[in-house]
Amino acid sequence: MSARSYREAAKAAVRRALREDLAGYGDLTGSVFEGDGVARVVAREAGVLSGVAALEETARQVDAALAVEVFIHDGERFTAGDAIAELRGPLAAILAAERTALNFLCRLSGVATLTATYAAETAGTKARIAATRKTTPGLRALEKQAVVDGGGTPHRFGLFDGAMVKDNHVAAAGGVAAAVARVRAGAAHLHALEVEVDTLEQLDEALAAGATIVLLDNMDTPTVGAAVERVAGRALVEVSGGVRVERVRELAEAGVDVISAGALTTRAPWIDLALDLEV
Repeated sequence: MSARSYREAAKAAVRRALREDLAGYGDLTGSVFEGDGVARVVAREAGVLSGVAALEETARQVDAALAVEVFIHDGERFTAGDAIAELRGPLAAILAAERTALNFLCRLSGVATLTATYAAETAGTKARIAATRKTTPGLRALEKQAVVDGGGTPHRFGLFDGAMVKDNHVAAAGGVAAAVARVRAGAAHLHALEVEVDTLEQLDEALAAGATIVLLDNMDTPTVGAAVERVAGRALVEVSGGVRVERVRELAEAGVDVISAGALTTRAPWIDLALDLEV
């Protein structure tokens, strides 16, 4: 995803969020405060930052006179007590922007921080940590970028940019080979094809059908190791299915190329960040 596309996604997400919070009426409490002020986004715990674009866009959409200075950038680590950014401008604008800006920063930094924990478990191996399509509706671009900020890879963005034969496609077609044949018939010749398999028998079918990537779904570690040996470099090997951080190291050492985990976005805790007004 290009920087421009990401900025546009952040702009749209912030617009929706502010519409929820202000509803066209504004901030009934904060709007009574006049004059200018200074506030800092401060970390209450350690983490990896993501969401600066959403912070800046929130300030811009609330009031163009609200200036943002960033001290820590996306992908960088911070500790408790660190100042992440400073907002300067109308007090009413700072107060109106506070919760929306923090919601984005806390959520996205949580995804980046959890991803960094997963990625650290692959050190010294060839395995990469990847996101899935299990994202918050409307926030996919931001959450996928948060995974990248944490040291992971975004995987395919949506159904439009990668062909993947999954269990329901196999069921609909009547078998792995039949499903692959149908997808290949309708795909451009440059497209890679990933096939999800549940057993070693299905793996053999997928390889025989010409899969360029195989996804080992919900296999135990010894079976994953056997599958990697069976593939023998003929395809990229991805593993997925309820992957918790405690299991990442053993899967990476089994020789897989990619470990995808929905938990990066579905189980990421929010990072505790606050906006402190300087008085």
